[in-house]
Amino acid sequence: MAHRLLPIMLLSTAAAATACGGGGERARPVHGTAPAEVAGVGYTSDQLAQALLTDVPGYRKAGEPDSGSYGTLRPIQNAARLQRQAVLDKPQCATSGPNGTVPADVPAALVTFAKSGQTVTQTMMGMPVGAAEKQVNARVPAGCLRFRTKVGSQWAQHRVAESPKGDIGEGSRTVGVATVSGDTGTRTWYVVFRGRHYLATITVSGPTATRTEAERLARTALNQADRILP
Repeated sequence: MAHRLLPIMLLSTAAAATACGGGGERARPVHGTAPAEVAGVGYTSDQLAQALLTDVPGYRKAGEPDSGSYGTLRPIQNAARLQRQAVLDKPQCATSGPNGTVPADVPAALVTFAKSGQTVTQTMMGMPVGAAEKQVNARVPAGCLRFRTKVGSQWAQHRVAESPKGDIGEGSRTVGVATVSGDTGTRTWYVVFRGRHYLATITVSGPTATRTEAERLARTALNQADRILP
């Protein structure tokens, strides 16, 4: 099963914010073996795990990194489950977004850092250039820049802001989501960027999350990957 990258991100964040005021489930390690090469991708999930950020100043690591096939990673499974639980006022937005999808069997690795009320998550996926470029070039449709979600009886409102294509790595995109559920507000910033034969995402979520922090961490993550990956 293939996964649409950004809709899962947006809707899992939206559902989590609706259900528990911006919180979410802590990632638990899932150790598996992903193919060494998929469509010309030369990095294994173990190599990608070694290239993840090892620390983020001001945050603590929330468990050991997950690695394996993308579809087996617990946070990805949780995100898909949250997406299924959420009711959208614009159902078409659940399947809009990237022109390409992330195959469930691509090598991947993920790590999460946390501090009071805020999280940083990095995901790396082994991916050929063409597929990664589709993810970087995709845009959120104009009709999906504002939407509402409901989990149980609780509604939340979401506003999406997307920047022009950026220059992190070999191309990047930055998307922000402001969520209000009841009297609770949270912000989430996603940076998706392309490296050599991989796609990476940095997600910063919390009441004080900013685009500046997300893009700074994306550049730090890129430098780390460049040092580690051959």
